[in-house]
This record gives sequence, C-alpha cells and structure tokens, in this order.
Amino acid sequence: MPLLKSISFLLSVALIVFFPASAGAQQFPTKGPIHIIVPFPAGGPSDIIARSVGQKMADILKQKVVIDNRGGAGGVLGTELVAKADPDGYTIAISSAGALAISASVQKGVPYDATKDFKPVTLVAKVPEMLVVATSVPASNMAELVALAKKEPGKLNFASSGIGSMPHLAGELLKLNAHINIVHVPYRGAAPAVNDMLGQQVQMVFLDLPILIPQVKAGKLKAIAIGTTKRVPVLPDVPTMVEVGYPKIQTENWYGMVAPKNTPPDVVAKLNKAAAEALRSDEVKKRLNPLGVIVVGDKPEEFAAFLKSEKRKWAEVVHAAGIKPQ
Repeated sequence: MPLLKSISFLLSVALIVFFPASAGAQQFPTKGPIHIIVPFPAGGPSDIIARSVGQKMADILKQKVVIDNRGGAGGVLGTELVAKADPDGYTIAISSAGALAISASVQKGVPYDATKDFKPVTLVAKVPEMLVVATSVPASNMAELVALAKKEPGKLNFASSGIGSMPHLAGELLKLNAHINIVHVPYRGAAPAVNDMLGQQVQMVFLDLPILIPQVKAGKLKAIAIGTTKRVPVLPDVPTMVEVGYPKIQTENWYGMVAPKNTPPDVVAKLNKAAAEALRSDEVKKRLNPLGVIVVGDKPEEFAAFLKSEKRKWAEVVHAAGIKPQ
C-alpha cells in the first residue's frame, strides 16, 4: 500500500509539472503581443520585410504583433536580445545574414552562437545584392568594369555599409574571383554609401535590391549584375553573375526568423506555420516582390541547415580576403 501511494504521488507531481507547460504551448499565443525584434533602424529592407510579414501574422494568429527596431553593431545588439529573452515565443527576431551568419567571423566577442543559442523558425526572404557603378565610370557591363580595374589597379573604390557587412564581403568576392585590385571604403550604413555613389566619390557598390532599384530605374546608377542564379522580374534586363561569367559571386542577403533556444517545439511550429502562411499570401507578395525580395518560408530544419552552410561559406570568404575581426 505505501508503494502504491508513492507511485500515485509521483504521477501526480509529473502531471502537475508536465501539463501546464504543454498547455501553455498549445494555447500560444494568448497572453499578449508578439514582439518581432528587427536589429536595424526603421525604413531599411529588414524593417519593410518584418512589417509586411508581421502584419499578416497578426491576422493569422489573431494576436497583436509589435515590430521593435533595435539597431547597433551590424544587427548583433538586437539579435542578442532575443538570445536572452524568455523562450515563450513572444519575443522573436527577423535578423539578417550579417548578424546570424557573418558576425562570428568579422566581429570580436559576438555574445551568441547563432547555431546554438536560437531555435530557427524559418528563412523569411532572400534579397539579392546588385553591383552598380557610378554614372561617371566608363563601364556599362562586367567585362568593361573588370578590364578597367585591371588597367588601373588600386584606383577604383567600392563602397559598403560597413566592415564585415554583406556588401563588403560581396566586394571581396568580386576581387577574389575577378582578380582585380579595388579599394574598400566602408560607411556607416547603406544610405551614406549611396549618397557618395550619387556624388561620384566612390565608383561601385553591392547593396540590397530594394535600396538600389529606384536609383537604377532613374538612371542615377548603372546596374552591372545581380548576385543570383536567376534574373529578377523587377529588373529583367540586368544579368546575373552567372551570365556574366562569375558563378561563384553569389551574393544574396537574407533574413531569417529565430526564437530563443529553449522555445517549446509546439510554439516554434505555430510561429513557422503562421510565417509561412503570411509569406504565401497575396498581400505580402504584392508588397515585397516589386522590391526584388524573394519570399521563402521553409521548415525550421531547412533553415537550420541553411544557416550552418552560410556560416561556413562566409567564414571561408573572410579568411580568403584576409579580413581581421574588429
């Protein structure tokens, strides 16, 4: 009899411990707004993507979604907040390739391991990087640009949105694959880099398509090539790096949704389902496709594998380019 009472007591304790947590996951989201941290200032590609997806997720989940912009350190500061947040699904991030895959190779003391300290939810979108040149540059295609750079080594400059950023590494990939000597000029963000391109103070830059499309369509910058394997519908006349003979220059920025590492699987599954449904919706596609954004919405395990491969890829580029962590 004492043995039966002991077993009954242990079963009661197990049920008390198990069911509240399980029920909490099943009821998600019910206790308040979901905060999506965007680790960059408002107005940029990551912010536009997050607001488009977040608004539709709010409709799907019937829960308020708040976009919280927390810029700094190339996206690391805002992304760190999610690594340290309560693992309940109410604080997640839509972060970038730079903060999740590149930062560990180019920054000292990154306070998280992107493959260990987060639960991948989904790859939200890919944003191709486009190579453009200033209108004063006497080159209108890749062959002419490479020939010019080889004729005048060290004379041409390429801008970026900062040391270790995707535009910086895209420029390094160009140097390595085209065997040219061009000089890196880092800026504090994309906007000042574009301003100096328009002012003819730097000659070329790789940047996210949404930033460059208006300038290219207005004839203020010349498009050379896009770092993808397929042309983008919004700029159908611009060739890919594959077409211009540089298939290894694949430079797609991307934005992924992550949650704290101990977030329950059921909660991750609900977030994934809502995000994927949002990305498939006509509303989100109509908002993002004209900007050159390629929506994705894959499974958590697919995004996890992609994240690991991206970390390896960009670590190799950093090493080959001789970039030292700052």
